[in-house]
Amino acid sequence: MPRKLFVTTALPYANAAFHIGHMMEYIQADIWVRLQRMCGHEVHFVCADDAHGAPIMIAAEKAGKTPQAFVAELSAGRKPYLDGFHIAFDNWLTTDAPENRGLVNSIYFALKGHGLIETRTIEQFFDPDKGMFLPDRFIKGECPNCGAKDQYGDNCEVCGAVYAPTELKSPYSALSGATPVLRHSEHFFFRLSDPRCVEFLEAWTQDGRLQPEVANKVREWFKRDEHGKVSLGDWDISRDPPYFGFEIPDAPGKYFYVWLDAPIGYLASLKNWLGKIGTRAEGEAVDDVFERYLADPELEQVHFIGKDIVTFHTLFWPAMLKFSGRKVPDRVYVHGHLTVNNEKMSKSRGTGINPLRYLQIGMNAEWLRYYIAAKLNARVEDLDFSAEDFMARVNSDLVGKYINIASRAAGFLSRRFGGRLSADIGVEGRVLLDGLRAHSDTVRELFDGREYGKALREVMLLADRVNEYVDAHKPWELAKQQGMEAALHDACTVCIEAFRVLTVYLKPVLPALAAQVEGFLGIEPLKWADAKRAIHHGGAHRIAEYRHLMQRVDARQLEALFEPPPEAAPAAAGPAAPGGEALAATIGIDEFAKVDLRIAKIVKAEAVEGSTKLLRLTLDIGEAQPRNVFSGIASAYKPEDLAGRLTVMVANLAPRKMKFGVSEGMVLAASHADEKAHPGLYVLEPWPGATPGLRVR
Repeated sequence: MPRKLFVTTALPYANAAFHIGHMMEYIQADIWVRLQRMCGHEVHFVCADDAHGAPIMIAAEKAGKTPQAFVAELSAGRKPYLDGFHIAFDNWLTTDAPENRGLVNSIYFALKGHGLIETRTIEQFFDPDKGMFLPDRFIKGECPNCGAKDQYGDNCEVCGAVYAPTELKSPYSALSGATPVLRHSEHFFFRLSDPRCVEFLEAWTQDGRLQPEVANKVREWFKRDEHGKVSLGDWDISRDPPYFGFEIPDAPGKYFYVWLDAPIGYLASLKNWLGKIGTRAEGEAVDDVFERYLADPELEQVHFIGKDIVTFHTLFWPAMLKFSGRKVPDRVYVHGHLTVNNEKMSKSRGTGINPLRYLQIGMNAEWLRYYIAAKLNARVEDLDFSAEDFMARVNSDLVGKYINIASRAAGFLSRRFGGRLSADIGVEGRVLLDGLRAHSDTVRELFDGREYGKALREVMLLADRVNEYVDAHKPWELAKQQGMEAALHDACTVCIEAFRVLTVYLKPVLPALAAQVEGFLGIEPLKWADAKRAIHHGGAHRIAEYRHLMQRVDARQLEALFEPPPEAAPAAAGPAAPGGEALAATIGIDEFAKVDLRIAKIVKAEAVEGSTKLLRLTLDIGEAQPRNVFSGIASAYKPEDLAGRLTVMVANLAPRKMKFGVSEGMVLAASHADEKAHPGLYVLEPWPGATPGLRVR
């Protein structure tokens, strides 16, 4: 049955750029969302910047900006990360948005109407050097539960304990280092200790919607007295000025604690999105559309979060929703942290991964998507990034097993059969394909259950079966034998159809690659049901000419990934040069016209004996005889990957006599000036439709 899903990830705090841990969570959620959409389900996938709190106020002050301007600037920088890693949120908002203010006030008054808000005078830490009450996150000390040092004032990142800042041992101000003093202040509390909250939360956290290990952990927070009565501590939801956040509407000078309005940002982003997509009937208000959507009993509300914020999402958040008369979450999927070589990420120790640097040095985003997915499961386990394991998995699984299937068969179909698929693939081929299709439900269920690693292992075992079929039929040998045209045609057709089925299974993880495959195969965007349907109809289907789909990971790229980036030049030096080198001197159009650039087809590519850098290319630019060109691209391309592709060459360059023969031109390729820091070499390739001999102007 079609599902209706409202899906979120944890809101990133808007005081810093994304780190690789954000990417892990977003990739995990994005894969799940893409699966649901491939299965025909309706999904609204939203997020927002967590824009409030003292840390942002302080950071903005240091930067000489208003908090709003500081957040807006940081939020504007999110797009390259999200687009770069193919993370397809429907909507992105900030928690400082008017939609959030309205929802925060509404929920607060609803809780107050249920008698769940009370005020009391508390003792709170005050920094005498800074002249301000300290937010929990700016008080540090020893955890009162496990003794861990340098823990924040609201919860321990080591043991997960939740406590009041005044319970810390040896507290100090994270702003000034001063020992804080206690002063009195009136604060607002959400009464989680109320029997109604305790009864609801005890049932909600133990009814199967949480992972077993999460449910067990949450159970520890319900305290029982000697009479067996269960209790929870109340939650302080207010802060004193100066503070960047929403002012409590009936308490001027008091502000909502950031963790009250942050999760409400999920609803605000959804409301903002529903207002954009035009789902309203004529004259209907966005508020009505939003409330009707949330009230739908078929709607499933799903959150993906890290293990460090379980408290807020399994106690405070569901209670806020329940007692404000709103739908409570159906699932809260918790994941572990990301480590690098089994160490906690740290820039100073060289164990951090900058996701934007990953993209800037030319690493394929889908390598990382695949690697993360291959190591994820439904449990709350940390995931470790190992450079050696990363390279081995990507090169072996994606290129060696999966991509290899298409590259070994497509060329024969194009050259010998005009790209047309065979009408009848024979019994053995049908058995193989039926076997692949039979795993559709299993793979889907594994992805749906977030057992991504198991799902991908299943897919790679299927790819092994296909490669065994290829090795048994040896298309390269059939192509040399007389009278074996039909057998060659059938074997290659089976390979392409198998490749398509495997692409269905991999599409949630590799959406950009799947789009390339859809173009190459000449098919509509793949849905999950397409795994069980054949591509060809009576031999009429044709595929396009194969173009290489994915390169292998180069060890030099991984070295560059972990190298600290060079120190930024002083501001007076001006902006960095594009590509690592200054632009050449200005020329006129007449000078440019002297360079004759032509579209060239690579008829053949061969390794050059005695050289590790050069490939010998036979190029067709529409002349009577093909050209011979030596090109230093052997580090980036294998000969078999180049044959049949189009590129651009300098056709009027004087022939150059080399040790290995005469080179009659130059193939154009792009690279960064600092090849060590930015490895990667990219041969230029024109768009489909270009033909050999066309001049590039």
